[in-house]
Amino acid sequence: MHKAIDNVYYPMAEKITPKELQTSKVQYVIIDVREADELKEGKIDGAISLPLGRLIREARHGDLDEIKRKKIYTYCSGGYRGNIAADELNKQGFNAINIEGGYSAWKKHENENENDEGGK
Repeated sequence: MHKAIDNVYYPMAEKITPKELQTSKVQYVIIDVREADELKEGKIDGAISLPLGRLIREARHGDLDEIKRKKIYTYCSGGYRGNIAADELNKQGFNAINIEGGYSAWKKHENENENDEGGK
């Protein structure tokens, strides 16, 4: 899927489900693009907190080049900003994928796993 920006077509960022990410064995970095006040809800273990605006600035200025060779998974609360983050990173030459549904989907998946394990 592609979208046009100023008549230039960019591929949309790939998406991954929380379940697929939990089973992934690839070397990766997870970036939480939510704002500081949203972090009280919790976060994915090991995620780096980097609000969307700052992430875009740092990527454009080369401040994130140390992670450029790794696969990057981005997320926000529901998926919209995570998708923007992945798109922007991909434009800068990163390999970024949005976690579909964001932190809300991640928590739902975690809760489902806990319920499944408790019922066994």
